[in-house]
Amino acid sequence: MSEHPIAARWRTLGGRKRALIPYVTAGFPTAAASRDVLRAAQQAGADFVEVGVPFSDPLADGPTIQRTTQAALEQGMTAAGVLTVIREAALAIPVVIMTYLNPVLAYGVERFVADAHAAGAAGLILTDLPAGADPVVEAAVTRSPLALIRLVAPTTDDARLVTAVTGATGFVYLISRLGVTGARDQIPADVEQHVRRVRAATPLPVAVGFGISTPAQAGAAAQYADGVVVGSALMDAVTRGGVGAAERLVRELAAAVHA
Repeated sequence: MSEHPIAARWRTLGGRKRALIPYVTAGFPTAAASRDVLRAAQQAGADFVEVGVPFSDPLADGPTIQRTTQAALEQGMTAAGVLTVIREAALAIPVVIMTYLNPVLAYGVERFVADAHAAGAAGLILTDLPAGADPVVEAAVTRSPLALIRLVAPTTDDARLVTAVTGATGFVYLISRLGVTGARDQIPADVEQHVRRVRAATPLPVAVGFGISTPAQAGAAAQYADGVVVGSALMDAVTRGGVGAAERLVRELAAAVHA
């Protein structure tokens, strides 16, 4: 069997180079523009990309992502439309879909994972599905070619952490702080401690996200984590200056993370 695309990408990075993982809301500011932002992110040095599925009740998201998802929904973006954006982008780097559970249930879980793989996705993050909460949904993902990527929080205790990463593949997404997504002034001082805790529970790479918004912050997080996720700052750049501004920010972030 061939190596999974996400595992292959981590292997090519090796232990010395960290991964930059930009987040892009599909359909913002338009479907075509979000496709172009994805292509620009790859060109600028992204190692993976996360593609967000717009949802009407994005409880984990801060003002920027909420605004972009609402704009995308108002233009008619759907789960099927997200898969079209991914298919048309035709990226050479792994694509991870980040979504709440409801859009997947509405689409049909088995159908969604099959269609997502066919569109070119390599992994799936179900933001509001705690590990073990719905074994049927989890089994549908793990039977598919998609990696099931888990979210863990800094408040997750050691016993729960072991459960939370059981069955995970691809990498583990460590939320750097409590609260919703959004740019912050600095990364939390205890990021290194929490990365070490997650690494003690799983051999998978650990990516850190939520609140990382500048190249300096991304570079600081990359000292401890295997990957760095940046979302709100990138969507703010798209709002201010379109695809060109997004590409410039990704290039600066990549330089900091890869240093």
